[in-house]
Amino acid sequence: MMPRRAMNMTLRRAGRVLAVILALTGPYGGGLRAQQLGVPQMAILTISADRLFAESAFGRRVAAELEAESKALAAENRRKEAELAAEEKALTEKRATMDAAAFRELADAFDRKVQEIRRTQDAKAREIGRKGEQARVEFFNAVRPILERLMREAGASVLFERANIFLSTSDSDITDVAIARIDAAIGDGRRSGDTDR
Repeated sequence: MMPRRAMNMTLRRAGRVLAVILALTGPYGGGLRAQQLGVPQMAILTISADRLFAESAFGRRVAAELEAESKALAAENRRKEAELAAEEKALTEKRATMDAAAFRELADAFDRKVQEIRRTQDAKAREIGRKGEQARVEFFNAVRPILERLMREAGASVLFERANIFLSTSDSDITDVAIARIDAAIGDGRRSGDTDR
């Protein structure tokens, strides 16, 4: 029978070996592997949601699309303003040759047209804003499982928005790692077959 002291040493050695094995092969690669992948081992992690969206391939695509739509709308607004200015000038020139009632009718119709165009163009601007908000919701719904996986790898129970924290070390920030994982998982968010996105 093995002496008690020798048995204790053997058990301690086995315990250390087991600890190393668990660190290397635990859930999602365990602590050591997670650290090698750039995931800090912390109970509390932080992330910048704005950076996460803006610097991801998904966010960059959305920003480019919204910028193109905004530029197109601005060009359309300028064109309509020029058309209305020309129409107003022509209407003003007719004033001298028309009776007051007839001119008032034309002027009122022009005012209604201006108001309708303004409402239409404002609605288009709001729709661009709505698309941006909808894209953010879609993005954060899609990346939630990725962030949860990162939390598990880090052994974290909480993920805070960095902007809401008074003081923390940069070690807790997983934004860069999360962006890399998100880009690898969902790319720019286009689904195959989408041509209008």
